[in-house]
Amino acid sequence: MHSNASSIPGLLQRRSLLGLGALSALSLAAGVPRVWAQAVPAGRQGLDSGRLVIVFLRGAYDGLSAFVPYVDSDYYAMRPNIAIAAPDGTAQTALKLDKTFALHPALSLLLPLWQQGVLGFVPAAGLPAPNRSHFDAQYQMEIAQSGKTSSSPGWLNNTAALAKTSAGNAAALGVGEANPAILGGQAAVKLIPRGQSAERTGVLANDRTRQALLDLYAGDDKISEAFRQGAGSRMQSAQELTMQRTQRAEMAAEKMAGKSLDRDGTPASPQAQTAQMLAASNGAADPVGLQLDAQHLGTLMRNDRRLRLGFLSAGGWDTHANQGAVNGQLANNFGNLARGIAQLRQDFSEPGDVIVVMSEFGRTSAENGTRGTDHGFGNAMWLIGNRVAGGRWHGQWTGLARSNLNEGRDLPAHHDYRAVLAQVMRGTFALGDAQLADVLPGAKWDKRLDGMFHKA
Repeated sequence: MHSNASSIPGLLQRRSLLGLGALSALSLAAGVPRVWAQAVPAGRQGLDSGRLVIVFLRGAYDGLSAFVPYVDSDYYAMRPNIAIAAPDGTAQTALKLDKTFALHPALSLLLPLWQQGVLGFVPAAGLPAPNRSHFDAQYQMEIAQSGKTSSSPGWLNNTAALAKTSAGNAAALGVGEANPAILGGQAAVKLIPRGQSAERTGVLANDRTRQALLDLYAGDDKISEAFRQGAGSRMQSAQELTMQRTQRAEMAAEKMAGKSLDRDGTPASPQAQTAQMLAASNGAADPVGLQLDAQHLGTLMRNDRRLRLGFLSAGGWDTHANQGAVNGQLANNFGNLARGIAQLRQDFSEPGDVIVVMSEFGRTSAENGTRGTDHGFGNAMWLIGNRVAGGRWHGQWTGLARSNLNEGRDLPAHHDYRAVLAQVMRGTFALGDAQLADVLPGAKWDKRLDGMFHKA
């Protein structure tokens, strides 16, 4: 993935060393405004009308295992060892969603969201043209400009620039990555480290060291101003997260004390089981740490309502060998992902909140010789939120017959991922045409996706 950090090396080097906030870079957005096919919803517009969280799965996750096309005989013919068995009501098979798709059993924690009508997906979306390079595809998706390789601002940063915040106040928060391209740009953003490191103040916890650094950066220049802002943000974030972890542990203990347990110590209801599972971690990171990162994101965006945009990422999805089926490597990742999304849903369940899960591309429809899958093309994009027309999937699906596949091997990308995001940005923030063109340059409105969101 390309980085725009080189454009302001001094500032970013200091921020990288300290893990601090405000990001600055180039401003190249300004696409040509276009006419969109759908009117802006009346009565609301701008970032004050909702919150958006992007969960980016780096490494290209296998959407055909997440949303199993169980009625398609080609799916089972192409995947003799790694296919997820059709639903039969047991834990060793997929969980039926509708007459076309079923959910991987490791994602069972999310089934209630589908049943409640707040989880939907687009099964075949992606870049406009195949790009099997993880780095290129991720970068192009993060700047929302296909084929472009030079430094450009991220589309989430361009969205943050629309926020009506005072100078220096961030509208976007990134968890985990030091400098994700999607958040790179002129607008100030807030960044915190991954996992329990977010609760630590590092060298700033030492009074003498902190004062020495503040003295060093006491000037009126931009670097000094950025340092002081970042130092304050880091100290505040660490204190907020530590306090929140303590409160969560106390509340979980009180809640579980009143639950009836069976002989194995299992709560009686599915809701109580979910509560126990989330509480049992007590702030500790799971193998990929997504749940804890999601918890940190939710805490900080709840405490600072100016933060309207959130970004999380998780790796480990490049399953070329021993992918597994109901159990195994991919199933473990799905389990962690489900816990992370369930955590996010707890904090982002207000009417205007939307969570999007996406990846740089999909995987081959057929398994390879090492019982894995290789780099593919189209993939499923997830949408979760009260305004999402959930409990159904959206867009075009043409099955897995070889004649319908891209190059006879991959799921096609029937829908440009930017067209999906355009629906999200309009459904969440009611952005106008010119704003959509700035945030997602080159995107076109895809009427086949109309209906993804409930009308306001």
